[in-house]
Amino acid sequence: MPKELLSFKHRIVSQSFFTLEISDPRFETNGLRHITVKAPALGGRGDVSVFIPKGFELASHLPVAILLHGVYGSHWSWAYQAGVHRTAQKLIDRGTIQPMVVAMPSDGLFGDGSGYLRQSNADYEKWIVQDVPRALRELLPVVSENSNFYIAGLSMGGYGAMRLGAKYPRLFKAFSGLSSITEFAQIKDFYEPGTFPTLVERVESPESVLEILLANRATLGPFRFDCGTEDSLFEANQNLHTTLDLHGIDHTFESRPGGHNWEYWERNIEVTLQFFSLVQEQ
Repeated sequence: MPKELLSFKHRIVSQSFFTLEISDPRFETNGLRHITVKAPALGGRGDVSVFIPKGFELASHLPVAILLHGVYGSHWSWAYQAGVHRTAQKLIDRGTIQPMVVAMPSDGLFGDGSGYLRQSNADYEKWIVQDVPRALRELLPVVSENSNFYIAGLSMGGYGAMRLGAKYPRLFKAFSGLSSITEFAQIKDFYEPGTFPTLVERVESPESVLEILLANRATLGPFRFDCGTEDSLFEANQNLHTTLDLHGIDHTFESRPGGHNWEYWERNIEVTLQFFSLVQEQ
């Protein structure tokens, strides 16, 4: 690494990344810190916002919940549109959930959303399942090789979390989806008109959540998903639930009042965090 880079106080010498940078603790608030990493999977830089619960800054081997954002979003979305870090701290303080780190990566910022999929010019799946966990382990003393990882997401992030949770059971102990896109083609409904074909051209495999769950049924960890009854994706989520039941795949599906919006996700992320905490206790 060039010597001039080492002069930056919060730039880290890394064995895995050319550059790995974390925010200065003097300016962090509410347990939130921010990471920028030059990620091999992306061929460029990616961002991750991270919450470490108050009172556990010196803990070891904390579990990690990775939360994926939806279309149009970025690494800051869960924190600054749903206040998930405050929700997590509240639940920890009450003893409702065990202490856990919440990591919120960007999706790689392709178009209106990458789908967290392998594409011709970047591997947005590998970014989430390899680069992000590695960066967290290198930068955060509270995260180690012994930390359990969980994954959840909303909308396009639910599409990512459900697929990646099923495909990588050795990494993710459990997974959850909120208001999830269940089929690749549904992303089109959220894309700027006329731009979806560019995503189609780049994606190596336009995956179906159901197909991935069925293909990996022998190794699936615990998983759940929910959707608001006024959500345009409700029928798709209900159909996924019905089909999983027909195939005898153990899961939990909950229909809840609400639409496809931050009010719903802010309110219902508590259920996912409690689910991960229960799995952690087992």
